Amino acid sequence: MSKPTDIRILDVAYSFEEHQYRTPLKFGGVPTDHCILFNVQILAQTRDGKEAVGNGSMPLGNVWAFPPRYAPFDQSLAAMKQLAELAIDLTRECTHYAHPLELSDVLEPEFLQIAGELSQTMQLATPIPKLCTVVTTSPIDAAIHDAFGKANGINSYNGLDEDYIQTDLSHFLDGEFAGKHLDQYTTRHPKPDMPLYHLIGALDPLTEQDIAERLNDGLPETLPEWIMADGLTHLKIKLNGDDLAWDVARVLAIDQITAETQALRGVTTWHYSADFNETCQNVDYLLEFLNRIQEGAEQAFERLAYIEQPTDRDLEAHPENKMHKAAEIKPVVIDESLTDFETLLLAREQGYSGVALKACKGQSQALLMGAAAQEYGMFLAVQDLTCPGASFLHSAGLAARIRGVTAIEGNARQFCPRANDGWREEYPEIFDIIDGTVGTQILTGPGLGY
Repeated sequence: MSKPTDIRILDVAYSFEEHQYRTPLKFGGVPTDHCILFNVQILAQTRDGKEAVGNGSMPLGNVWAFPPRYAPFDQSLAAMKQLAELAIDLTRECTHYAHPLELSDVLEPEFLQIAGELSQTMQLATPIPKLCTVVTTSPIDAAIHDAFGKANGINSYNGLDEDYIQTDLSHFLDGEFAGKHLDQYTTRHPKPDMPLYHLIGALDPLTEQDIAERLNDGLPETLPEWIMADGLTHLKIKLNGDDLAWDVARVLAIDQITAETQALRGVTTWHYSADFNETCQNVDYLLEFLNRIQEGAEQAFERLAYIEQPTDRDLEAHPENKMHKAAEIKPVVIDESLTDFETLLLAREQGYSGVALKACKGQSQALLMGAAAQEYGMFLAVQDLTCPGASFLHSAGLAARIRGVTAIEGNARQFCPRANDGWREEYPEIFDIIDGTVGTQILTGPGLGY
């Protein structure tokens, strides 16, 4: 079963890096004003002795992965940092040779076990959720994939076929995937460029009248300014989910302002996505929202490309939230709920018609869920966790290589631009948005591509 390209882990190093947000970002009803990056470096060795260092980085997005309704902010962040350190120790002890997918398959159950033990040690009222564990450990998985590619002198996305891993997808998914490998669901070269979904947070000013005092930091501050500066054609709208009149008015206002701005640019085609971050009490809210948008502005309704995770992430606890009717109108994408293949299958049963892939859930999971979603004919999107620097390069690589993904979200440039310092100068094609697109054609290097 072994391959000469298999790697083993020789050493692991890590650091934490804090950055303040330029402006607060509100999602799921909770504003946040900073991020802490978890950076991982892994020294790996192939069977024939070739060594390389792989890197991974991801924000510890505790407000999203371990929300305040489960644990207070400081407690959930402390849990993620402690879990990160424990996971580093555990990874360092993993010394057998394998492909990154196989290493992930070994490590994830152990990560979940130490998360359970840590929950008891910290006496958490709610145990660390699986989503929180996969987010915390995602830089480790990224660093393993990166080291694998670099040690073998290949781009990691070109090491997913049976020449590099004998284990087929049936081992990671189910028997339907017997004889299949990830090279069938990924491309050998990245897409040359991809539209960027720009985030409009619930607290973000739309026009000059919404600004009490300008930041005057050289970056755009209103929606028209952002559209003109970056040539935007894709806008992601954060909504509250508990105030239907506000949500509808927000979308219609954004559509009117965008239409006026795009007319000045001579642009006639653009798109929206709507993200409720699971705040809708039920599907009826979503159906009424869609009905009112269509009644209020048919063109705004037509521009709405998909809906993201409208109701609670706990699908088993809320089987009543069937998405079939809504999915007949627009693609409805699972996000917070998606933590493994089983939750994907459950989401399909409950009517979800799309999948949001995220680098913050791990390179291995994103690849596997992307393959399953393609096999089932589901809508695919790559979403963000306000990922700056290396974490955004990682996310862009996923979007550029997984078949069926047509756009990428990236909002660190809005909310955490200083964390991109240095990265922007080295990779201007990725971080300088021109004509509303990310220049993913450059992500061809060894490892994860950068």
